[in-house]
Amino acid sequence: PVSYDTSVPVVIEKIQSLRRLETVSYSMDTIVEGKRSSDVLPDLLFGDRLLLVVHGQAIAGVDLAKLKPEDVKVANGAIHVELPASELFSANIDNRKTRVYLRTTGLFVPADQNLETETRAKAEEQLKQAALKDSILDNAKRNAQTTVTTMLNGLGFTRVDVK
Repeated sequence: PVSYDTSVPVVIEKIQSLRRLETVSYSMDTIVEGKRSSDVLPDLLFGDRLLLVVHGQAIAGVDLAKLKPEDVKVANGAIHVELPASELFSANIDNRKTRVYLRTTGLFVPADQNLETETRAKAEEQLKQAALKDSILDNAKRNAQTTVTTMLNGLGFTRVDVK
């Protein structure tokens, strides 16, 4: 039989070796509108409108480098681990798969060069909010608990409690 050192410092080192454990990836496809208009003049003459077909991805998980010694308790073959809070690591649109679907400008205005950039930023924020609304952080925590539990079982602990 293989034997492992299951002291708290060694266990923390093993868990932290996973580093930033990315446990959930959330993809989204949507249409986002950017618009410039006048309160007084009609859009047909002075408006600027942009529709983007956006593809994006949000990634969440747990940063295990934040695990502290007091988060791990070992006794009689049992272990209790309190994981750090799950985090949204990134929410980015994929520029290769995102494209302008429609662009209309008024007769008397040039296309606003910043409108597409602002619309892309708006799309990233919408992606982030949609992922959070769909409980990406809860799913990330559950998946991290499963991964760490499996690893600790492999180290020979008979009772594993990961919160």
